[in-house]
This record gives sequence, structure tokens and C-alpha cells, in this order.
Amino acid sequence: MAKTKTTFFCQNCGTQHAKWVGQCGACKEWNTIVEEVIQKEEKRSWKQATTAKSVTKPLKIADIQLNPEERVITNNNELDTVLGGGLVKGSVTLLGGEPGIGKSTLLLQVALNIKQKVLYVSGEESQSQIKMRAERLESSNSNCLILTETNTQQIFKNIEEVAPEVLVIDSIQTLHTNSIEASPGSISQIRETSAELIKFAKETATPVLLIGHINKEGHIAGPKILEHMVDVVLQFEGDRNHTYRILRSQKNRFGSTAELGIYEMLSTGLREVSNPSEILISKKDADLSGTAIASTLEGIRPLMIEIQALVSTAVYGTPQRSTTGYNLKRLHMILAVLEKRAGFKLGAKDVFLNVTGGINVDDPAIDLAVVAAILSSNQDIAINPNVCFAAEVGLAGEIRPVSKIDQRIIEAEKLGYKTFVASKYNKTASKNHNIKLILVGKIEEAFATLFA
Repeated sequence: MAKTKTTFFCQNCGTQHAKWVGQCGACKEWNTIVEEVIQKEEKRSWKQATTAKSVTKPLKIADIQLNPEERVITNNNELDTVLGGGLVKGSVTLLGGEPGIGKSTLLLQVALNIKQKVLYVSGEESQSQIKMRAERLESSNSNCLILTETNTQQIFKNIEEVAPEVLVIDSIQTLHTNSIEASPGSISQIRETSAELIKFAKETATPVLLIGHINKEGHIAGPKILEHMVDVVLQFEGDRNHTYRILRSQKNRFGSTAELGIYEMLSTGLREVSNPSEILISKKDADLSGTAIASTLEGIRPLMIEIQALVSTAVYGTPQRSTTGYNLKRLHMILAVLEKRAGFKLGAKDVFLNVTGGINVDDPAIDLAVVAAILSSNQDIAINPNVCFAAEVGLAGEIRPVSKIDQRIIEAEKLGYKTFVASKYNKTASKNHNIKLILVGKIEEAFATLFA
């Protein structure tokens, strides 16, 4: 007989403790330890386990046969790109994001546009609410079935009757199983229900899409082991004050984690943005000082982003340094390089830096654009809007080369830019670019070229 036992779990990180403590020893959070009821099955010896069912035999790595991955195309180009070409059969994908960011809208939109039979299971909304959202999305799929249920046993009964080719769960924190005596959303319930869904996906080769809530730190709520159990972890990011949304891959067993998908939130749902520069570069009638265009890479996709800087005399004793979408410590480094190596007196001035559109960028290739925007604002001289930058700035004031320079140049040329400023140490594979290349080696050379 199975005997009931209680143990203590951290609700923040999922670490198990032998007794209640005020602070979790793993994540150092206070008052996150709660007692939960778990059931331990009687353990069998390894001999009994080997006779219970057939044992998989080990094979030499040279004898293992490679089977091509069968993928399900979602008809959502941005999602397919991030996934690496579509949903792999038998894979489990976890989608996380802030409340109201559009997770349910994205997966419902996928369920309504995919050709396969989809079972959309919701534990948060009623069928009429989902119907209202589907009408707003202006897309319909006769193969999309809606189920409002939170008990996994009832869900699997419906799965046996329906036999879906794709399963969507909204959300994993609302599910519960009868085998665990704990409330929905607890560590034990999330771990057990996830294990049941993963086992179902692997045994039936059915792709499963899970929606996960996040905690106050921005991580997916529940035990950290949940992210290790699934095959793909996607993060849906964005700002409610902006209409764009960014889909990133944090883990992908079937593809690259460097890809990125961009959407625009409209009243009719999420619109795929094939040309991200249209929302990342502001439209203006006059040339303004303090702005520069940088070429950055997200995965294999080059993006043109606008860097804005404001340099003004410090009103208070200590100059202010503020950034939005850019690393503040890197800004401090660039300001120190400009003062020490290039002789620009910025120590007594306020410097504010902003990446338009609200996007966060950590590509060092935008350093030269940051320098250009700061110097443009300091000199109050506008930079030609047809100029694009891609280079890293070193501590010695040198302009360092960046990777995949040809892709950046081709994208800038495609978008109509006339001049491209890069490091003279970069080696371009193709010399037949129809864009003017300006190659510089130091900050002083870049300043003389732009503001001569």
C-alpha cells in the first residue's frame, strides 16, 4: 500500500526541505517554504524492476540509426523560425511570459491556423470566452476543439475520444491530478502533471504546447526541474506600453536558441513582423541630433535599431547616467573611453541613452552607434539618417571588428542606407556592395568622418 507523507517545498525554486525553515537555502528567498502532501510508492528492488517489463539494450553509437525529425508546420512563420522549422512530433514546448502579454492569444492563433486536429485545453477561461477571442482573431479552424478542464484524468479521457494531433494546455499551473493530494499550482502538482503530459507526448508522438506563468523575478513559476523536463522553453517578452512582442528561445533540443520572432499586437491578434526595422526605427520629418542607426543580430536575423542619446549639463552635483534597453555598465565604460582616450569632457554632464521601441540589446556591435549618438548630442550636430554603424569599441579607444559583417551590410543596403561605418579590421567576403563603406580604426577617425 502507498503511504502518505508530507514534505516541505520552496514555492520559488522547488527545492525540497526536511523541515520548515524561514529562508530557502537554495534561492535565499524568505517565507516561501510550504508543506505539501506527497505519496511514496513502495520501492522494488532492481531485480524486480528488470523483470517487470522488457529492458532496452545498449547499442554502439555507430549502430544507432538516425531518424529524420518529423515536424508539424504551424503556419506561423515567426514561431516556426524560433522552433527551428516547426513543432517536432512528440516534443513538449513550454511558453512563458508576463500576465496579459499575449501567450494565450498566440497559441490560440496557432491552433486556429494549423491544419492538424488541435485540442485546446483551458483551465482559466470558459468556452464562450475563448469563442469571443477566436472571433476577434478573425480566423477559424474546424479541426480546433476547445475543452475547459483542469483534471488530467478527465483530459486524457477526452484525448482518447478525440485523438488530437496537437495538444495545447493553458496553463500548466491550473492542472491537477488525483494521484497527488495538493492544491493546483503547487510544486508537487506542477511536477506530476507535467510528467504525465510528457509521457503522453513521447508515447503517442503528439506535440504538446504548455503555457506557464512567471513569478515576480520573471522566471517560469514552479520547480526549476519543469524547464529541464520539457524539450523547448520559449519566452514571450514585451512592454504593455508598446505594441510589439518578442518571442525568444531559452532552450531548444531540436534547433538553435539564437533565433527570435517579432510580433505586433493588434485588435485582430498578433501580426508577424517580417521587417522589424519598421517598428524599431522612428519616423521623423527633420534630422535630429543624438540619434544613430545600429546594425545588430538576433540569431541569423540582422536588425536595424535606432539609438537615441541626450547629453546635457548636470543640474545637480553628481551627473546622471540612465539607459533604456542598453547595459548601464557598458555605457559607463564607453563614457570613460571617450574621456580618457578621445579627450571629450563628459564627466560633468548628464547622459541618457535609449534604444527605441523598448527592445533590449546586448550585442557589442552597437557600441559605435552609441558613441556616435552621444557625440552627436554633445556637439548638437545631426548624423545623416542614411548612415548605419556596426562595430565594437575597445578600452583603448580602438574600433574592433564584429561577426557576420556581410549580413549586416546586405541588410542595410536592402533597407536603403547609403553609408555603412565599420571597423577597418573587419574582412568582408564580398567587395561588390552597392553601399559606401567607411572603415575606421579609432574613435577619433569616426568623429572626424562624421562631424568634419
